Amino acid sequence: MTQTFSPKFTHVTYHRIYTDSEGETHFDTVTVEQSLARAAPPAAPFYVSEDSPASKYRFYTFEPGWVGELHPAPTRQFLALMSGAVEMETTDGTVRRFGPGDLVLLEDTSGKGHLTRNIADGYCTFLVVPVSAVK
Repeated sequence: MTQTFSPKFTHVTYHRIYTDSEGETHFDTVTVEQSLARAAPPAAPFYVSEDSPASKYRFYTFEPGWVGELHPAPTRQFLALMSGAVEMETTDGTVRRFGPGDLVLLEDTSGKGHLTRNIADGYCTFLVVPVSAVK
């Protein structure tokens, strides 16, 4: 059976928290394009985005009821929620809830930061991947 490539694109969406020039934080939604490619031959084609650098990872686990008061991110990092549920709040008053499978890019490494609350009945765990600053 011959596989054909489709010119069709798919997208991956993630949330982003960033700091403005006044030190206030805000949410944004980012969409990354993917294209059909033979990225792991001989496996069938699948949708792939462009590469971005990353060299390490860690896990964060928050106890039930944990609240991370207003704080900047320790480094620019992606957080992929694996289990549980959290609320994140920016200084403009926007609150978003995240559950398993949600992805957040924290870029608010300066300024007032954000607040995070574990709103689950149990523990919540993130896979965390620090990423380089945008050039």
